[in-house]
Amino acid sequence: TSGTNQTGGGTTVNTPAAPADPTGAEAIGKSLLPSFGFNQTTQWGCLYNLWMRESGWNVYAENTASGAYGIPQAYPGNKMESVASDWQTNPTTQIKWGLGYIAARYVTPCGAWQNEVNLGFY
Repeated sequence: TSGTNQTGGGTTVNTPAAPADPTGAEAIGKSLLPSFGFNQTTQWGCLYNLWMRESGWNVYAENTASGAYGIPQAYPGNKMESVASDWQTNPTTQIKWGLGYIAARYVTPCGAWQNEVNLGFY
């Protein structure tokens, strides 16, 4: 399969022939916020901005320098397997893992976004 390479925000994105569907991933992310205890109204903008900067909401985003992978840029990517074995291709799996990570480490998406703004990562 052929793909394209894009570079932005320190992430090189290797996109396979199958489309990444970032708009669909964004809808999944917004819909899952309440199941992690996050308010959609106050937290959506922060989550959107965070993962737009990290991966462009691309399920196949890969930082070739660090090995971070997917929408939440998990490092290493295979830690998302704790949610499901389809972590390399399923936006729901990646988003669930990412929201769990945010809840455990930053309390809210806005907490993670503030770290991203201040330090360039979360």
